[in-house]
Amino acid sequence: MRIALYEPEIAQNVGAVLRLGACFGVGVDLIEPMGFAWDDKRVRRTAMDYIDAVAISHHKDFAGFRAATPGRLVLLSTKGAHSPYDFAFAADDILLLGKESAGVPPDVAADCDATLRIPIRGEVRSLNLATAAALALGEALRQTGGLPQ
Repeated sequence: MRIALYEPEIAQNVGAVLRLGACFGVGVDLIEPMGFAWDDKRVRRTAMDYIDAVAISHHKDFAGFRAATPGRLVLLSTKGAHSPYDFAFAADDILLLGKESAGVPPDVAADCDATLRIPIRGEVRSLNLATAAALALGEALRQTGGLPQ
């Protein structure tokens, strides 16, 4: 299981996802360009000392990411038709989250094997990126027996 962030824009979200990856033993892929410099202090401040406990891979673009990272790509999107709670995850799935302001472009979405939407109240637009990653990852690991003991 991996988490991939497509062109993330907010350093603190990346830091929170890195901490999530460290806590659950899941690698994180960062697909550039990012909306901040990698050495931004906000990434390390949010990830705290957990940043050294997660496997991080950087990719120059989506094509490079796909070439380097085979596996089923599961997109989390407000445009998804199915819930992660009704989806059968596999242990080697890659959970893809798009940029905070716009998600992923249509060509990237088309390359995904599934598109999931976390069910939330209709009065609100979306969850924070790191919160969405945590919910989906928790369910995926629960289903596949990958939760830490």
